[in-house]
Amino acid sequence: MPDPKLTTIVQVSTFERGGGAAWVAWRLFSEYRRRGFNSYLAVGKKLTGDPDVQEISSVAGSGVWSRRLASLATAVDARAGSPRVLGRALRHLAAPSHWIHRQLGIEDFGSPGTAHIAEMFPSGPDVLHCHNLHGQFRGAGGYFDLRALASLSRRFPVILTLHDAWLFTGHCAHSFECERWRSGCGRCPDLTIYPAIRRDSTAHNWRRKQRIYRESSLFLATPSQWLMEKAKHSILAPAIREARVVPNGVDLAVFRPGNQSHARRSLGLPLDAVVLLSASVGIRDNVFKDYATLKRAVDLVADATPERHVMLVALGDDSPTEQVGRATIRFVPHTLDATVVATYYQAADVYVHAAKIDTFPNTVLEALACGLPVVATSVGGIPEQVKSLRNPALADTVDHDQGYGPNEATGFLVTAGDARAFANAVRVLLDSQELRARLGENGVRDACVRFDLENQVTAYLSWYQQIIEGQQVKEGS
Repeated sequence: MPDPKLTTIVQVSTFERGGGAAWVAWRLFSEYRRRGFNSYLAVGKKLTGDPDVQEISSVAGSGVWSRRLASLATAVDARAGSPRVLGRALRHLAAPSHWIHRQLGIEDFGSPGTAHIAEMFPSGPDVLHCHNLHGQFRGAGGYFDLRALASLSRRFPVILTLHDAWLFTGHCAHSFECERWRSGCGRCPDLTIYPAIRRDSTAHNWRRKQRIYRESSLFLATPSQWLMEKAKHSILAPAIREARVVPNGVDLAVFRPGNQSHARRSLGLPLDAVVLLSASVGIRDNVFKDYATLKRAVDLVADATPERHVMLVALGDDSPTEQVGRATIRFVPHTLDATVVATYYQAADVYVHAAKIDTFPNTVLEALACGLPVVATSVGGIPEQVKSLRNPALADTVDHDQGYGPNEATGFLVTAGDARAFANAVRVLLDSQELRARLGENGVRDACVRFDLENQVTAYLSWYQQIIEGQQVKEGS
């Protein structure tokens, strides 16, 4: 029997460019292609002209009138000055079930093009690797039909990388303290959590997902052990053939230490100020981040540091500059230029990440790789990223017994929502340039060992190969 060979990898992602999960999928896609594989991306909304990226059709397999109305809606949207409401109305007419589902709070899986993913590219996939499968576009429904998972997983191996908890909840990407996802959802405490729904159909949504997974056979990956443990106790469990934790990786050729003064000059940042950096798309309104706590912490740091100007650079938000007490908060719009993003890390003194929940933020890894000590809240998968320093001065606000020594630590972890603890941790770092330098060096070393993009790429490629070899053995037995 000839050895099976991995040649074609198709990934599924909401977008091909962007933050979070989309950025992970894009980097894997690019690296696979660079290594000579047939690498393709099927996306909900195409943002680039890359020929190896194709948009999943929302009308493939629909009736002729639905396709014509959808095409007309696209043409109307493309015309300058056309009212958006007209294109939206045409899409509602093309697929009225989308509108009905939205009104009822039912998650919309009505994307008939999902069943034809294998035919979208020159050669069918050896493996189909799915990332975030939620997202709504064109004023209609979702971009991926979960009901196709069962049939797709019978045709070729399907790998699911979870970047949040949506696949096993009744609607939300993260449920915070709510544990109803374990037993069936219903009576949802917050329908506004992304992805929001209008009515409480969470129990229906949960049961429908449960039925889908009972008929599916999936390979499950998560970037953090924290999310893996949740998945194994969820409705996904019966569908899992094999599960692995594969940490996200960072491009160490881009994200690396640099000259701080040079970086500040290039970005127009003051040379003599304390510069704190936080990176998150839409940080002020992001329900999963904690801008209020971060803002209060920065205010406290500025009050305790009257001899220097304190500036927080909030990368990923296009808002006017704020003055908070003695501190300045400068917002910088989101950019896809990784070199520019790396320059912001190189310009800062401390990276600050206040979150209410987070799976495995890429930004923390980027900060570590650039030699920036991190202060972050101890939630979700973040404790798997940051090695918190044992410090007697902070023993009442951090887990002192579980911390690391100064030769291993890469920052501080503090209790979520505790602005004073957050500020105190930042101050400890600002008071000692030697400590910042040591933790920064530790972070670079740790990123090279644990979070190199090459490690992530190799881990997935090796797993793909093992999966298809196992598949052939099973078929030949």
